[in-house]
Amino acid sequence: MGSAFLTHLETAWHVDQAILHEEDHVCVLRFGRDWDTECAAMDEIIFKVKDKVKNFATFYVVDIDKVPDFNSMYELYDPCTVMFFWRNKHIQVDFGTGNNNKLNFKLNDKQDLIDIVETVYRGAKKGVGLVVSPKDFSTKWSY
Repeated sequence: MGSAFLTHLETAWHVDQAILHEEDHVCVLRFGRDWDTECAAMDEIIFKVKDKVKNFATFYVVDIDKVPDFNSMYELYDPCTVMFFWRNKHIQVDFGTGNNNKLNFKLNDKQDLIDIVETVYRGAKKGVGLVVSPKDFSTKWSY
C-alpha cells in the first residue's frame, strides 16, 4: 500500500537526475519490486517516515524489473535494497553486517530508518563517505 504513495522513478535517466539534483537532501533510493512482500514492508516504513524527515531526505522507489540498468552496477540481487546518495555521491553506511554499500535487510521499526537517514545526513554534510549506523544490525548478538 505504501508503494502507491511513494515517488517512482521510471527510467535510468530519472534515477540519475534524482541523484544529481538533490542538493540539500539525502537522496534515498529503494530498489526492488513493488509486489515483493519485503519491499512492501519497507515501503510502509518509508511512507510512515518520509514526512518526518522531509527537511533533509527525499525518498524514491525504483522497480528493478522496469529499470534494470543499475542491477549489476549496484549488485541489486536482494529482494529489497535501500541506498543513500548526497550530491551525486554514494554514502556508505556501516550496519555491522559487512556490507557497507546498501541496506539490504528488513527494518522492523520506523525509528531505525529515521535514525539511519539522520546519521547519513549529518555525516554527508561533513563530507564523510562512510557513516556508522546508530544501531548495530549484525546477527552476532541475536540469540
